[in-house]
Amino acid sequence: MSHGAAQSGQGAQPPAPRGFEHINRYWDRTNDSWAAKILPGEYYVTTHNELITTVLGSCISACIRDPVFAIGGMNRFMLPSSGLDPCDHDLQLSEAARYGNYAMEHMINDILKQGARRENLEVKLFGGGRIMAAMTDVGLRNIEFVREYVQAEGLQVAARDLGGNYPRKIIYNPITGKVLMKKLRSLHNDTLIQRESRYMAQLEQEPVTGDVELFG
Repeated sequence: MSHGAAQSGQGAQPPAPRGFEHINRYWDRTNDSWAAKILPGEYYVTTHNELITTVLGSCISACIRDPVFAIGGMNRFMLPSSGLDPCDHDLQLSEAARYGNYAMEHMINDILKQGARRENLEVKLFGGGRIMAAMTDVGLRNIEFVREYVQAEGLQVAARDLGGNYPRKIIYNPITGKVLMKKLRSLHNDTLIQRESRYMAQLEQEPVTGDVELFG
């Protein structure tokens, strides 16, 4: 989306890839780059030199790219698996990508559709923190899932920072592979906890075939 006239040093916003027009994209003044902000149940794939960012609590983000063809993306999921077939095309992405098995499969498939090669894929994993007592096992379950997934799929993990009792801010450039990670050891407010709690409640109350309204 446009934010008015271009500022000094601000280049033209890259076009949103087809299917990702709903993702919030903005000019990041600190890093002097366009950036896409993803929420739980979302992922973003790009072939442009732009950033993907999120703040993780119990959620996991997988940063995946093909360094040869300069294509990559990042997802963010709250629960490891729905127990359903990730290849079920009758499910909408808003329903599917909230689960790790869907989030991984759909994002990897979209990266490959852009021209990447599976044998080139580089993976970096973050999140799965224990940030609230009521969700002590969620982060651990996510960590166990993503470790088993990358091993089963034969994917190369170049870096990981999983677990702990703190949130993380992640800024990823899929073209260069560079990740900036800030451990938020003290939250100035409980917004992230409230958001994850509310999102988890939605997932528990609604079946996988129902729409989930992601928080802003």
